[in-house]
Amino acid sequence: MNGFINLFKPSGVSSAYILNGLKRILKGETVGHMGTLDPLACGVLPIAIGKSTRLFDYLLDKKKEYVAEVTFGYETDTLDLEGQVVKTSEHIPTFTEVEAALKNLIGEVLQVPPAFSAKCVNGKRSYALARKGNIVELPPKKVNIFDIDIIEYKDNKFKLKIVCGGGTYVRSIVRDLGVLCSSCATMTYLERTASGIFKVEDSVTLDELKNSDNLESYIIKPQDALDFPILNLTESEANRLYNGLYDNFDFEDGTYKVFEPNGFYGVGELRGGKLKVKAYIRDDKNS
Repeated sequence: MNGFINLFKPSGVSSAYILNGLKRILKGETVGHMGTLDPLACGVLPIAIGKSTRLFDYLLDKKKEYVAEVTFGYETDTLDLEGQVVKTSEHIPTFTEVEAALKNLIGEVLQVPPAFSAKCVNGKRSYALARKGNIVELPPKKVNIFDIDIIEYKDNKFKLKIVCGGGTYVRSIVRDLGVLCSSCATMTYLERTASGIFKVEDSVTLDELKNSDNLESYIIKPQDALDFPILNLTESEANRLYNGLYDNFDFEDGTYKVFEPNGFYGVGELRGGKLKVKAYIRDDKNS
């Protein structure tokens, strides 16, 4: 089996729990997930199966979309509902204040990851140090936040639609929004509604997979998850490339979805007319 499953992770369980459940359903197939969701979060959890796990590096920078609830008036140490309250504020910002502050969070920004995150500090996970009461100061990282819209608000709760690049922490957006509004805030709900081509409206639950008599119908072909231009090889060129021999191709330098007559070959990098396969997907079934 080779391809992707657009899996829906419910709130209250870890991404690893969902992955293990899928392993049992697929009975030994190699699987891996792209982009962990915290236990309290729900939404799209793209899963790669078989050789498609080799494509993760080509999918990690895809745009992601979230719906997040921001509750003003307090902040926890984890920046979500799992933590302990460490700050409070009597100031609850207005719609106008929040709208104005959000403009400062859009673009290529330097973002400090949450202390309770999987970032490594001297070889140890940041969350492990934070749980022991150690002060964790993580360096800021450049992230891309493309858009943030207010889609609902009432009293001290604002629901936001966030479009961002990979590596962005929504909890950090919420923390920074609280500061910009001269208040403090905590993320009280999070749903990932899209990750690249994977949309929540097209996702499938573990229960649906478990009760299905046609698992193949849920598999997204690996080539359909990529948006690179296509480079078609002849059978001779494909075999030569497989054996480490190179032909000259009159294409622009770049990344390509490489096909052979029997199907998808893999992802290749073309430089100076020479093609090098970076993620080899070709298999006997020609998925």
